[in-house]
Amino acid sequence: MSVSVPVDTIVANRRPARAVWKFGVPLPGPDLFTIDMPECAELLTVQVQHGEPQVWALVTPGNPIESRTFRIAGTGHPIAEHVEEYVGTFQMLSGSLIFHLFEVRP
Repeated sequence: MSVSVPVDTIVANRRPARAVWKFGVPLPGPDLFTIDMPECAELLTVQVQHGEPQVWALVTPGNPIESRTFRIAGTGHPIAEHVEEYVGTFQMLSGSLIFHLFEVRP
């Protein structure tokens, strides 16, 4: 004997669909900056794409948008802010410039 479950019930009981989104890092720009992204986004990596630094995050697209603060620092540069989470390191100009990205939380 098989049991038929309506598709609506199956979808309603699953986690909301997530997706990987890309967010630009303003460089050149201020060392401290914000990126608006859906709440609870999980930061995956920072890399350079077509000469521009980008952050990729796993997001739930329907979540409300929040502003998250980041700090970018070159190797050897002082960091005055309390950095909470290391996001990653990326290189620009064929490795001539090395930057490190951190998330800053209050």
